[in-house]
Amino acid sequence: MEDVAVLGLSMPGCMGRDRRRVSAASRSSVLFQPIVRLSVLLRFGLFLLVFGWGEWPGGSWAGAVSAVGDGRSASESTWSRLIVEADRLYLPTKFLKRMPADFIRFEFDDLRTYAAEYHPDDHRMVLNRSLSFNAAGAVLKPLRAMTHQELQVLYHELFHAYMDYLTTLEEQGGEAGGTPELLRFARRQQACRYGAATIVPLAQRPHETEVRYLTEPESWEALNETWAVFIGWAIWTQLEIQGKHHGRTERQKEQWAERLKTAFSHGEFRGYYVPQDAEERRVAQKRFLGKPSQLSWGEVEVLMAQVLDFSEELVKWLKRSQKVWSDGETPASC
Repeated sequence: MEDVAVLGLSMPGCMGRDRRRVSAASRSSVLFQPIVRLSVLLRFGLFLLVFGWGEWPGGSWAGAVSAVGDGRSASESTWSRLIVEADRLYLPTKFLKRMPADFIRFEFDDLRTYAAEYHPDDHRMVLNRSLSFNAAGAVLKPLRAMTHQELQVLYHELFHAYMDYLTTLEEQGGEAGGTPELLRFARRQQACRYGAATIVPLAQRPHETEVRYLTEPESWEALNETWAVFIGWAIWTQLEIQGKHHGRTERQKEQWAERLKTAFSHGEFRGYYVPQDAEERRVAQKRFLGKPSQLSWGEVEVLMAQVLDFSEELVKWLKRSQKVWSDGETPASC
């Protein structure tokens, strides 16, 4: 994927041109031709009523339903459809394509506490029903019909699934008998950055922090959430920039660099963990990381290259654009 695609420098007007054709009804009998024509007209009218003259990308919802009817895995159908639609929107897909089509099981529910949940024990992604077609909780809503915030949430969870996949791969010996590179980097960061983390004891007082020594599960969750926050932010930022500066490549790059700087300075790249101690969970279900434990520039470089598929040249350009402040304000990578 080229950098212009990664940064959202795409051509939305070209999306969705591959409309699926409705197959013609049988004309074997002259007697039934008027009925056939009427049936076709009724179906066409129903189509316009349901979809509001809209353009349904690739007939994806119908494809998902037919896949279930044919006995194929619903998750596998959803996965292949998701990748096709993400490619059309010039969203990152290389890390998605590294996962098997049946690795994730998609579910929908009326979530109250979180916008979405990922359960690594059974590779299950639970999304709010609002992310399903017609909020019916059956199949994933087409990506093109999602808001920027919904796509941000979806990619946040997809990244959790990817880290789960790398961990599973490691447990199985890896593709080449070793640990994936991103996972090796994550283990180092877990030990030297998230083992002793600055947290915000009271969410209402973000500037009051204290240092906590996290358990291994807590530090791993803190890292995963921090990284997933960045991935979600990157997707949202790409879509926002694409909409405001369509066709202006240099301006989009400049905007990306400016927004990255602002996000760092405002402490936006910080995750959380759920305390293991039951007594502490009675006080706070989540412990948010403080600004000193926000994402480091070294982590950003790795995530841009290995998850968002930024080229080496683009990463270097962004690093140069951030040099004035990254050397001083951003915590150094270990």
